[in-house]
Amino acid sequence: MSVRIRLKRFGKKKKPIYRIVVMDQKNPRDGKTIDDIGHYNPTQDPMIVTVKEDRVNYWISVGAQPTDTVKRLLTGLGLMKTKSNQSSNQKIAKKDRKKTSASDEA
Repeated sequence: MSVRIRLKRFGKKKKPIYRIVVMDQKNPRDGKTIDDIGHYNPTQDPMIVTVKEDRVNYWISVGAQPTDTVKRLLTGLGLMKTKSNQSSNQKIAKKDRKKTSASDEA
């Protein structure tokens, strides 16, 4: 069973409110949840994001993977760290090496 931390939509038409929930990856968006760990209201002028930090840390430690949107929200709150840009710099460096070696051979 692959567990994800994701958003579950509530609210009216054109006025969404989301709950941050833990659920099986195969369940539909509004399906059965395992745990309710917070909510997110993007329509407020300062966006409102409320989470239970201890539950988020627990589920991440158990192996639950957050979706990209939830990962961005948790990073904004300081609950998750972003990956360093070192790996992307190394990829660029490898591409540059190939270009310079190809121009040297010609």
